[in-house]
Amino acid sequence: MRLKFFAAVTILVTASVAAFAQNDEPGNQAPKPTVAGLQRLVQTISSDKAKLKVYCEISKLQEEMEKAEEKNDTKALEALGTKVDSLEQQIGPDYIRVIDGLGEIDPNSMDGQKFTAILDPLHKQCK
Repeated sequence: MRLKFFAAVTILVTASVAAFAQNDEPGNQAPKPTVAGLQRLVQTISSDKAKLKVYCEISKLQEEMEKAEEKNDTKALEALGTKVDSLEQQIGPDYIRVIDGLGEIDPNSMDGQKFTAILDPLHKQCK
């Protein structure tokens, strides 16, 4: 389940990056998130019911994005990506920065597994 969630985040970030790839310079990669930064973000979202609700909505949309990607439905993928981008704004710039940084990390690496473990309790609150 954690791997699926992390994969969904990666898909989201990849779709966002692909949409804006023409405007980005190679040196403009998001910084790798820190454990402390990710833990603060999880605590912030967990303690704010409105942010948690938005986070859960983003998770549901990411699952829909996975299905759209499997079907090669670029139109649906683009529409869902736009919705996710809008919702991410509601959580805040810290969330966007961390999620963008997570897109640069291999989910199978030690760091990827560590970050997935930190996000897992947050994801469980969405059920």
